[in-house]
Amino acid sequence: MKFSIFLNPQIPGSGYAAEENAKARRPIGRDTESYQQLLHEVREIAVHADQIGFDALMMTEHHFHSEGMEFSVNPLMFLTDLAARTERILLAPLGMVLPAWDPIRAAEDVALLDQFCKGRLRLGVARGYQNRWMNVLGQRWHTAAARSDGSASDTRNFDVFGEVLKIMKMAWTQETLRYKSDVLDYEVPYPYDGIEGWPAVEWTKTFGAPGEISDDGKVQAVSVCPRPYQNPHPELWQPFTISDRSVIRAAQENILPWLFTPDPDDHAAKAKLYQEESAKQGRDYKLGEHTGILKIVGIAETTEEAITTYGRNIPKDFAAFFGPFGYLEVLRKKEDEKHRPISPEKGDAKRMREVEMALFGTPDDVKRGIQRMLDRMPDLEWFGLYMQGQQGVLPLDTVKRNLELFATKVIPEFQ
Repeated sequence: MKFSIFLNPQIPGSGYAAEENAKARRPIGRDTESYQQLLHEVREIAVHADQIGFDALMMTEHHFHSEGMEFSVNPLMFLTDLAARTERILLAPLGMVLPAWDPIRAAEDVALLDQFCKGRLRLGVARGYQNRWMNVLGQRWHTAAARSDGSASDTRNFDVFGEVLKIMKMAWTQETLRYKSDVLDYEVPYPYDGIEGWPAVEWTKTFGAPGEISDDGKVQAVSVCPRPYQNPHPELWQPFTISDRSVIRAAQENILPWLFTPDPDDHAAKAKLYQEESAKQGRDYKLGEHTGILKIVGIAETTEEAITTYGRNIPKDFAAFFGPFGYLEVLRKKEDEKHRPISPEKGDAKRMREVEMALFGTPDDVKRGIQRMLDRMPDLEWFGLYMQGQQGVLPLDTVKRNLELFATKVIPEFQ
């Protein structure tokens, strides 16, 4: 098994844990001093994780978060900074929200980072669920935030995601790209019948990619440069894969799904679906292979100390911010009424631990939690520590100590 940390970077002093400071600096997302503190903490965590043996570091993409939470505006740029400070750890945007990107610009930026870090990139791709920014940045493709409800808007987002990814793959794998997309109303080149008046026709005919210039001197295709360091491109990952439709397409596209359904039986059911759909594509994965699971982890000398330290600040922020987006559903138990939403009052550390969204306790407690997943998925490939309520909330030394305890007391048991 391999181990990753998943960061939703949070500006220190934001959220309910530091309510007065967050109000005084409102909007703290535009406060330079506070943002510099975030950069310092994330850099410290990345270097520490690299040195103590974690295999990967993952980071979200979100925009306009003036409140200071999930503050990772451009994970590719952020991870470029971290690539220069680390040596061996894999780096992954989880994920890059494709319906908000131009496919060729996205392909170029991914290839650049892959070249910078010499193949340490894993590319998470996502559909985007927050309408405040997705509706703004997705307007070029007439797409809004994903709802995962099968509506026309959700289907449009699903289709645009697939089309952007298709064009990115073409840009990475083909020496020249010529394509007309009806889904996006997007042409390469533009106009599609050729770009006239390219002054350096003879130069491009001599030194450019074969086929860029037509016999009558028009630009009839483009060559997207550079190509990725990895051949044909970085391994693709997908965050928070919950719906069966997303699991099936991940299998069809050979995308590694990261699951965020707490119950080990639910994990196993999704992993089984992924395994079966992958087999239809000729990829015979073992149960849990090419699959990842995310959980909040907090380790201390005693279970009570772990709950107090790591569970104290998570519930209020989690319920207030993530709850309205539907994430309280991960706290649902079998005995809860099916059609009644989970109330924020139920989002406490005790319940998080009961449904195994969080593993709070001693190293042995955490190891038993991981083993319960392996009992159902013997070949689970990735386990991710979701650092909600830690970086930006707890003292940096406490966060680093938690990672160190996991690296020294837990990881060796499963490698």
